[in-house]
Amino acid sequence: MIETHFSYDLLPNADMKAYGDWVKKTVKTMLEQPGLVEFRAQRNVLGTPQIRATSVWQTLADWSRFIESGTWQTMQAEMRTYVGNIDVQIWGSSPLMPEPLRPGK
Repeated sequence: MIETHFSYDLLPNADMKAYGDWVKKTVKTMLEQPGLVEFRAQRNVLGTPQIRATSVWQTLADWSRFIESGTWQTMQAEMRTYVGNIDVQIWGSSPLMPEPLRPGK
């Protein structure tokens, strides 16, 4: 599995209603993508970047197919009307700890 992290700040003049509508449409589209395991979004309680969106994919190939699609190209173009300071990171599993560790039950 791989995780992608998109972090960004909202533009000062962003139309928040339009941004909220874009988020709803984007999340619906994301959840329909083959290979997507999980999608979550978080806000930074201490400042910037303001938002981080994380998607978990079964394989790097699944994520690659998505970002090369017209669907992603449209989503990204629309996103740039609301946000700036975009940073993208792609993370793979650790060879030493490939699965999450959790306290025993």
